[in-house]
Amino acid sequence: MSPPRRVSVLGATGSVGQNTVDLLERAEDVEVVALTGGRNVARLAEMARALRAEVAVVADDALLNDLRAALAGSGIAAAAGPAAIAEAAARPADWVMSAIVGAAGLAPGMAALGAGATLALANKESLVTAGSLILSTAARHGARILPVDSEHSAIFQALAGEDISTVERIILTASGGALRDWPVERLASARLADTLAHPNWVMGQRITIDSASMFNKALEVIEAKEFFGVTPDQVEVIIHPESIIHSAVGFQDGAVMAHLGAPDMRHAIGYALNWPVRAALPVARLDFAALGKLTFRAPDLDRYPALRLAREVMQAGGMAGCVFNAAKEVALDFFVADRIGFLDMSVLVEATLARLAADSGFGQAATSLDDVLAMDHLARTLAREEASRRAKQ
Repeated sequence: MSPPRRVSVLGATGSVGQNTVDLLERAEDVEVVALTGGRNVARLAEMARALRAEVAVVADDALLNDLRAALAGSGIAAAAGPAAIAEAAARPADWVMSAIVGAAGLAPGMAALGAGATLALANKESLVTAGSLILSTAARHGARILPVDSEHSAIFQALAGEDISTVERIILTASGGALRDWPVERLASARLADTLAHPNWVMGQRITIDSASMFNKALEVIEAKEFFGVTPDQVEVIIHPESIIHSAVGFQDGAVMAHLGAPDMRHAIGYALNWPVRAALPVARLDFAALGKLTFRAPDLDRYPALRLAREVMQAGGMAGCVFNAAKEVALDFFVADRIGFLDMSVLVEATLARLAADSGFGQAATSLDDVLAMDHLARTLAREEASRRAKQ
């Protein structure tokens, strides 16, 4: 009988993390090494106790005493801060879920790969900001990366047993987000609450806003190009309001392989957790007669300028993706704070890309994590300056 697999969850208190914990609570063959979270100490401690984790880490140093108190008597170690999260990620484990949102997930994911773990990658920003560095790190340490974004998991599954050279196109589906049926002229007036009313998926605040603006899909386009090693022209986006087809792959013989399922992140998480075995999962089964029909439409680039910017980023190469993501995160912060409007986010990102296009590092691939972090810092600084100029008075 083989020993239990050792697993860790980075970003356990977010939506992907909580769905991962739900599956781990049902599993019988795992030992939980580390759980990390943002600021929700109570939920993190509850999960750590339920899974008997070895260590729990909260992102905010100021919350360490709160976490220690919540874990008192459990025997679970408590730690806090970004360095502690990276240390937890590097602990010996067979499988690590990378579900920290944003560029903050890059260093912990790199640490897990450096330790040779299989990295279940839900943090799309890692490949967007440092694709070649992430992939080379995995290769150097004999680590494996399994995609957990529902779209990239669908593509990964459709490619099982296939030769990537036979692929003509990768088709990413998008729900269109909460504002997909708004008239374009009304988008400028969209407020935070409007963007959070996603019709299909239950997700965290930031990713739900990114879905409304399609910045989430823009990141996924870049991620698909990096992970699967295809050209930018081979990656397409189609609006699919029902979110039943999670993505598809078109081959040179004209065949298209699509992955269908109810909109539940446990599909992709469970596939990565159990890979290469396709295990039973507690998700809804499709009733095709009840569905009746599936609909599609081409994305309107006037409505979703983020998709155009993603194409430009892929063509630029180098660290353009790092700049794109950093500026997007700053723009999102300003929108959430009600300091800029919904449409201002893409304008701010485009302006930041333009300002850094002549920088010596912009068109060069990162050779180290320090390269990425330096460009990320510079891009955020310039984006904040730009956002402040545009901020509502």
